[in-house]
Amino acid sequence: MSTQGFRIVITGKGGVGKTTITSLLSHLFAGRGYSVLAVDEDPQMNLPYAIGVSPEDAESIVPLSKNLDYIEEKTGARPDSGYGLMFSLNPDVSDVVERFGMKGPNGVNILVMGTVVKAATGCLCPENTLLDAVMRHINLREGEIILMDTQAGVEHFGRAIAKGFNQAILVADPTFNAVQVVKHAAELARELEIRDIHLVINRVRSPGDITKVTRMLAGHEELFSGKYYIPYDEMMSLFDPDVRPILDEPSEFVDGVRELMMSLEMHGLLRA
Repeated sequence: MSTQGFRIVITGKGGVGKTTITSLLSHLFAGRGYSVLAVDEDPQMNLPYAIGVSPEDAESIVPLSKNLDYIEEKTGARPDSGYGLMFSLNPDVSDVVERFGMKGPNGVNILVMGTVVKAATGCLCPENTLLDAVMRHINLREGEIILMDTQAGVEHFGRAIAKGFNQAILVADPTFNAVQVVKHAAELARELEIRDIHLVINRVRSPGDITKVTRMLAGHEELFSGKYYIPYDEMMSLFDPDVRPILDEPSEFVDGVRELMMSLEMHGLLRA
């Protein structure tokens, strides 16, 4: 098993199952003995619930983007306080996981970042300066598998966010809009030199869904290192939001995510 670890960013259209897949991967990797850091960059902040943090603890989490005291401590400026340009552009955030990470079930570490506002456009403000520094720190952490669940869309693929992540999971369902989003995201990921791009088509109900997606992907298949078709499983709605119980049930959905996990591990070890 690699002691270097690897970093995976997960994106796709809203509502296609990114958070569910991220949380299942977190538990599956932890079950194989890896140290896992799950990073929630989605403004809905549902990842802690899906991993199995109690609602009381999850509701108490303050995302880093809203943690005004920590932002001021590290950058020297408090957001919305008339800071001008007098703040640190390279804050030391080496303590961020230890201070604000939450230990979830199965030893999964969780860090809730909150929304990065126009990170790729150079917005100069203490909040983004802090979050960019956190991303740089995360990229340097060794011996961990880092899974980052992102907000819907592709805007987060700015270099400040994606740099250092060596694998991407692009999640869609068998609909035109969702497939268009992942095609665009795959092109951006290639531009950012993310070499291993995994396409996941979630909630497949019939062979016709696969045929439809294949047709919509025509001319873009070479963008993806692999394609994974995960069947729809109505049991998932019974375990919402906590995914852990389904790991103990016979499930083609979990089998599909486990196949994805094995591929991620193989690619991660090869790149290590």
